[in-house]
Amino acid sequence: MTNENDSYADNIDDELNQLVIFNLGVEEFGINIMQVQEIIRMPDITRIPKSPDYIKGVINLRGKIIVVMDLDKRFGMPEQDITDESRIVVVDIEGTVVGLVVDSVSEVIRLKGSSIEQTPEIISQKINAEYLKGVGKLDERLLILLNLENIVGDSAAAA
Repeated sequence: MTNENDSYADNIDDELNQLVIFNLGVEEFGINIMQVQEIIRMPDITRIPKSPDYIKGVINLRGKIIVVMDLDKRFGMPEQDITDESRIVVVDIEGTVVGLVVDSVSEVIRLKGSSIEQTPEIISQKINAEYLKGVGKLDERLLILLNLENIVGDSAAAA
């Protein structure tokens, strides 16, 4: 069985990766579209007492209770205000469904495996390296690719 936590950069072929691109502050991040269930506008979020600070609370999505995580806080970045552009990206990671608060969702792209490199040390010093899969290059843009298995896995253990 292969380790799904291996870096995207380990893909030496030119397979296409389809990614959902979103913003946190001025940074652009990408996640595998196969892990995204849906993208929704910000509903009312019910706080959970004594939960970690990066857990915003829970929402009721068509009868299913979903934990909502603030990625800004998860990564130790300055928390942004909720705006009309803010969204919750609902992801399914190995059967665990979690909502991720992002500042905005911009697009879905296809990125060749050869355009993905390992995460530079300067970025992994700011964000836990285990949360990152690599950096994608798209024209003049750099996209930070997230390892949702580790982000959500740590959260599931903490919640």
